[in-house]
Amino acid sequence: MWSNLLGLVTSNLGGVPTLLIMAVPVILGLIIGFFIKKALKLAIIAAIILVIATYFGFFGLTWATLGNVGMDVIQGGILLFGMLPLGIGLVIGLIIGFIFG
Repeated sequence: MWSNLLGLVTSNLGGVPTLLIMAVPVILGLIIGFFIKKALKLAIIAAIILVIATYFGFFGLTWATLGNVGMDVIQGGILLFGMLPLGIGLVIGLIIGFIFG
């Protein structure tokens, strides 16, 4: 059983080593996790600035103004998840990239 599993991992798939194919989602997850961590920092700073600007009355913040942006964000998320190679390698890469990014 172990020799069959080792043979699958060390074999070639269309001339490309299987380990290379398995490493692509992990590396992609590391990069995306790093960018998610950076984007979250910027989003928190932007939210604080937005609350302060709204408090001082620089502009009015209503659900109508936020509702138009929400649909664009949902469509972008659908496109992103449609392109990603979803699997355990991507999830592990996301977690490691987010923690150590």
